[in-house]
Amino acid sequence: MKDVLRAIRERRSIRRFLPKPVPEDLVVSLVELACWAPSAGNLQPWYFFAVFNRQVKDALGEASADYDLIAQAPVVIVVCADQERSAVVYEERGYHLYCLQDTAAAITLLLLAASAYGLGGCWVGAFDEGMVRRILSLPFNLRPVAMVPLGYPAERPSPPPRRPLPEVLRIIK
Repeated sequence: MKDVLRAIRERRSIRRFLPKPVPEDLVVSLVELACWAPSAGNLQPWYFFAVFNRQVKDALGEASADYDLIAQAPVVIVVCADQERSAVVYEERGYHLYCLQDTAAAITLLLLAASAYGLGGCWVGAFDEGMVRRILSLPFNLRPVAMVPLGYPAERPSPPPRRPLPEVLRIIK
């Protein structure tokens, strides 16, 4: 497996996949690794729905701004945040912010782990939350944060440019 520094630099958003199924046990391993993400108060407010079913993926594609990416992926992981779980300890800030930060950290680890196992994925946030909620019959406390289509890459995108460090870093001594 790639070391973490190399994985961070080499991971790319993959939007085209080979027509090769992703084993369920591999998806379970990826989610287990994602669950090692840090979270406020160690509350771990994330939930993962691994969707292999063709009809459900089609419906999720309809809820997304990018139907083909979602519908054609071998598996789509819908990552949700349990806002109530974070609010119990951190009240309003936990409900509106910490649960989303924590879930975002888990999504990042999921994508890095997928890359390390030779899979590609893409973080999709452009979707109709209400539709996703209905498609997956989500309880009131779970907010869909991202859909992550995963599969074996059918493309190798070049690294995108990054903003220069002086634009994004201020050192205060």
